[in-house]
Amino acid sequence: MHFDLKDLKLFVCAADEGSLTRAAERQHLSLAAASTRIKSLEAQSGQALLYREARGVRLTPPGEAFLHHARGVLRQVDQLRFDLQEYSGGLRGHVRVYANTTAVTDFLPEILPGFLSNNPRVNVDLQEKPNTEIARGVLDGRADIGIVAGAVDMLNLQAIHFSTDRLVLVAPRSHPFAGRKSIAFADTLDEDAIGMNQHSTLQTFLAQVTEKLGKPLKLRIQLSSFDAMCRMIGAGVGVGIVPESAARRNQEVMGLALIELADAWCIRERYILVRDQNKLPPYAQSLIDTLCAHYGQSAPKV
Repeated sequence: MHFDLKDLKLFVCAADEGSLTRAAERQHLSLAAASTRIKSLEAQSGQALLYREARGVRLTPPGEAFLHHARGVLRQVDQLRFDLQEYSGGLRGHVRVYANTTAVTDFLPEILPGFLSNNPRVNVDLQEKPNTEIARGVLDGRADIGIVAGAVDMLNLQAIHFSTDRLVLVAPRSHPFAGRKSIAFADTLDEDAIGMNQHSTLQTFLAQVTEKLGKPLKLRIQLSSFDAMCRMIGAGVGVGIVPESAARRNQEVMGLALIELADAWCIRERYILVRDQNKLPPYAQSLIDTLCAHYGQSAPKV
């Protein structure tokens, strides 16, 4: 099937207006020309896409599906036009990064400003994704670079180790747990808990752990950043599992106690995932170098 973008715009407009006449006017077409274009779409798809009624048109079930995909195609075309305009304006590169919650909310906000300042003609498209989707996104080309932590199926991608992440239990200094050096995660489940939002990679992981333990977290509130979690914990609302770097950043000002977790999964190695490091453009390799240098590592050259 071969669809003209003008036909897709006409169809979306007809669906929005509920009228082929008004859609034709908006697209600067005669009613006869608009009707011919819609009939051509229907002939190519082999389905009736619109019900013609006395008061206008409405979508058939195949038309609903067609509308969904037509909107997606038009959005992609708009994004393509925007990206090309950026390149014509002097943009040199665009790096697409899929990363887990800790990366997006904790350390990338600290690292990326310097990278962007040193690379003024490079843009970074950063999206938070679950670990499994990060690897898949890099493999199928939706992302140039992935950042993951912990036990992840890396789908035979090239993995560059750049740091080690440790999860700790954070509690108010007045909490009974505050005097303990270490604790098993299972022993914390009777306490009121502060968590990240349910779509975060860390919260998804903890939900899998509690499912195996057969006992859920007693979540009082779920938030969108580790700093916000630390503020709630410091205020005495509950306890929470937080990356050690975020916990130490807030420890003194929030009055927090950090307790080591006895569980082996609290240690999570961090990796950068790429399809083929040799085929990355220089600006993408520069971002990898910046990440590794921040943690005192050297990115391997392959």
